[in-house]
Amino acid sequence: MNSGNALEDLMRHMGLTQSEILGRTALLDWQPSDAQRLNAVAEQMNDAQQRFVERLYDHLRRFPGPATLISDPATLSRLAHSQLDYYQRLWHGPYDDDYVASRVRIGLIHQRASIEMKWYLAGYRIYLDEMLHTLFPQHEHQALFASLLKVVFFDMTLAIDTYSSAQRQALEDSEARFARALRGANDGIWDWHIEHDRLYVSERWASMLDLSRDNLGEGSLSWFSRVHPDDLPGLRQAIDAHVSGANALLHHEYRIRRANGDYLWVQARGVAEIDSSGQRRITGSQTDISARKTVEQQLRHAARHDPLTGLGNRLRLDELLQQCLQQLGKTGAREAALLFVDLDRFKLINDSLGHACGDQVLVEVSRRLRHCLRPGDHLCRFGGDEFVVLLTDLACADDAEIVAQRMLDCMHTPMHIADQVLVVSASIGITALQPHNASQDALQAADLALYQAKQAGKAQFARFSAELQVSAHYQLELESALSQALERNEFVLHYQPICRLEQGSTRLVGVEALLRWQRGDTLVPPLDFIPSLEESGEIIRVGDWVLAQACRQVRAWQLSGQPHLHCAVNLSSRQLRQDDFVLRLTEILLDSGLPPASLVLEITESQLLEDSTATLITLRALANLGVQLALDDFGTGYSSLGYLKRFPLNILKVDKSFIGGVPGDAELSVISRAIIGLGQSLGLEVIAEGVESPEHLDFLRGQGCQLAQGYWFSRPCAAHELQVQFSRLAAGGYLDLAASAGVTAEAE
Repeated sequence: MNSGNALEDLMRHMGLTQSEILGRTALLDWQPSDAQRLNAVAEQMNDAQQRFVERLYDHLRRFPGPATLISDPATLSRLAHSQLDYYQRLWHGPYDDDYVASRVRIGLIHQRASIEMKWYLAGYRIYLDEMLHTLFPQHEHQALFASLLKVVFFDMTLAIDTYSSAQRQALEDSEARFARALRGANDGIWDWHIEHDRLYVSERWASMLDLSRDNLGEGSLSWFSRVHPDDLPGLRQAIDAHVSGANALLHHEYRIRRANGDYLWVQARGVAEIDSSGQRRITGSQTDISARKTVEQQLRHAARHDPLTGLGNRLRLDELLQQCLQQLGKTGAREAALLFVDLDRFKLINDSLGHACGDQVLVEVSRRLRHCLRPGDHLCRFGGDEFVVLLTDLACADDAEIVAQRMLDCMHTPMHIADQVLVVSASIGITALQPHNASQDALQAADLALYQAKQAGKAQFARFSAELQVSAHYQLELESALSQALERNEFVLHYQPICRLEQGSTRLVGVEALLRWQRGDTLVPPLDFIPSLEESGEIIRVGDWVLAQACRQVRAWQLSGQPHLHCAVNLSSRQLRQDDFVLRLTEILLDSGLPPASLVLEITESQLLEDSTATLITLRALANLGVQLALDDFGTGYSSLGYLKRFPLNILKVDKSFIGGVPGDAELSVISRAIIGLGQSLGLEVIAEGVESPEHLDFLRGQGCQLAQGYWFSRPCAAHELQVQFSRLAAGGYLDLAASAGVTAEAE
């Protein structure tokens, strides 16, 4: 930096503006007359000033510091000449901006020459003393004033040194605080002079890389050559954006190579500026952020992986699916498929053995499934007992079935979990992936295929097809309409007669109320909507409606000529589990006027299994109410004789799957005889379902089974249609069998 720039910087730092100079002169009460008086005698003072210079250097030779500086005659002559010129201008002026600048310049020169302020002020004191002798040679108080000058200048040296020392101390404290802050922050400092490509780094900066400053060059290459190749473009871009003014600060994270070749994550901060010479430079710090990056990586991994099995979770699956679908759109890409895996009856394991055991099963299942895959395939835990497999680079889509079968096979081996031997099966849905698929569409397709596999009997796989999609849309539309069917009065009841078999004739003794959904002109089959009502819980409201409608209708028939007619209604598991069900049923019976003994509630074996104690309490309350209880579809479930003895049952119904094969099927005939005989021996009335032919009637009469229902007597029909049959019976006729004989039964 040249002397002109240094002087300008110093004066700017001192704040020597025009207004500051005027303020200082005003403080000293400087007037134009003061300059005139000094100028008037300036020439007369030349000899005195020459004597002062000689006296000054004679005095300074007595002190070791200045004596060394003026020991050289040439240096002494130059200094004396400069000193004389300096003091002469005190008298001559002019006292303008150049005067101020010249005084500051001389002070700067003295400071650079390491001349202490006390020597500077001592010279002024001798100068004033010499001028006093010259101006007032005979003044009586000359010696007194000289003494005063000495003590005043002594005080001035103390005051100036106090200010200077305090400022130096504040600066040192500030620098010490800065140094402590840097040590505490554990940051490295760097300063890069861009135009000259000179890089300064602190020892801490270098030690982060297990290097010393001597190991690093002075150019930016020593920095940038150690940055990870993947991160270098980003760092350069960040620096350029800051230098160009696009970003207010440099703030960038990147990896830099250590001495052993490993990479360290660091964060660089910096600020660019233009120095007094117009050159660009950036100064900043570098912080080791490896620990934070490690935590971030752990959190990122945790956010994308299941903590129990270590498999990817839904978020990770979505990322993998997106990548796979993008790859499928490229030339040369091979087939890919998605497998949705769901364990069969896993809830039973959690409920019976506990969730800890269930977790061990899931870990073992994940291990087995992973063993079935190739290195490039992916297995993720979708949630609960659901897993999703992403198969990539398949030679053909059919290869997915090979993998699925391998997975089903690996489940056959028993698991030894918590002193238990378990055999777990799974159902799998398969869909081929297409480039235009969205990830959610692919998951939905695989889930639909999984549902198909479950419906087909579990422990197998099924492939997605367009028909499944159509069926799903139909089911969704159906369920949406189903939720409003009760309010729209779209439900109707059909009734199927229950007859007593007498010698050579039949007599109507009851009806079974069967729910139907009249959706516009279409009568929706029960199997299409009853499961949805059960799953949604809407079966409770609809079930109450069925009971109320059936009780009112049967009571009306009783009052119109069928006094001994009873009504059978199928009871849902959800209804049976309601705490207030018995109370609601009591209100329905009272409202309809139907005697409790005229109502038969039909339950299944599976309902008795769900919560036997609670179920037993409810059934006993119903029995105490006078309602009859029938066990429906006996023989198709667990067929435990304990049910027949423990629960207060009145009626046993033989499923139509047994009656349909008699008497031709010997095995079914034996089962049917056994069930009928069992019911009779326990004092239960036995009703045979699915009677459709004279042979069925002959078989039942031969076994002494006195109650039956089926298409041989009548198909389920609306109340007004059945009323015609009642009218015919009242006139001495029989049920009209012609319209129903030989018709194959449908699901009721």
